[in-house]
Amino acid sequence: MVRYLFKKILETLLTLFIVTTAVFFFVRMIPGDPARVIAGEQATLEDVENVRESLGLNKPVTEQYVIYVSGLLKGDLGTSLRTKRPVAMELQNRYPNTIKLALMAITWSATLGILIGVWSARHRAKWQDYLGMTIAVSGISLPNFWIGFMLISLFSVKLHLLPSTGSDGLKAFILPALTLGTNIMAILARFTRSSMTEQLKEDYIRTARSKGISETPVTWKHAFRNSMISVVTVIGMQFGFLIGGSVVTEQVFAFNGIGTLLVTSVSFRDYPCIQSLILIFSLHFILINLIVDLLYAVLNPEIQLS
Repeated sequence: MVRYLFKKILETLLTLFIVTTAVFFFVRMIPGDPARVIAGEQATLEDVENVRESLGLNKPVTEQYVIYVSGLLKGDLGTSLRTKRPVAMELQNRYPNTIKLALMAITWSATLGILIGVWSARHRAKWQDYLGMTIAVSGISLPNFWIGFMLISLFSVKLHLLPSTGSDGLKAFILPALTLGTNIMAILARFTRSSMTEQLKEDYIRTARSKGISETPVTWKHAFRNSMISVVTVIGMQFGFLIGGSVVTEQVFAFNGIGTLLVTSVSFRDYPCIQSLILIFSLHFILINLIVDLLYAVLNPEIQLS
């Protein structure tokens, strides 16, 4: 286990280094001059040059890269070109909001998706199965922005039950979480059904039934536990996508999260913010993959981490 974790830490550091380097140079290929954007359309060339010098953008790219990496090693994410504030301060309120939103979305979507998948698998080729898969296909087919607008129209405009924008209070998280989790719920429902269907065909399931064990223990104690190994992988990957892919949902609900910050940063060519956000997204994927690998050993002790 210790050797495995040490290996993963080295892989993580190498991956982050590659991501940091690639993102640093790629964001500078985005069309547009951040100095011009910040200075304004009416600014003179002299004003633009002064802004560029104050931001350190007049230095060679390699020197900028060394300064950026040196700051990262000290825990400094840099200073936002747009607000002149440390990037860490920009993330201070937005990052927890996005994490809370992602956790709420993955919680309800994983719970409902797994239940629908198990329900469909237990009643394969019956009306319950067709109903569950119809819900799943609908959830996958509908785009997030449309779901968001429909929820706003129903619960905010017509019923006046929930706020349509903002991120203040628990109520403000409900509609974005429902929107963000709908596709995940549908994916997990289909994947759980497929995995459970395969497990229910196995010999050990027939043996358990022949011993007189009732269908509920057979489903949940035997088939479900073994099918969860693949389902956990999907949940982990989808949770990573939730954090990085909440941009559209946050825009629809004017949600104060890192998704809206990324859109704003790209618009203003705010290099430090863009670099830090993509680095955070990458780190989430790496950590989630590590957690999923560790869960494999918990779900199935026969799996050896190496």
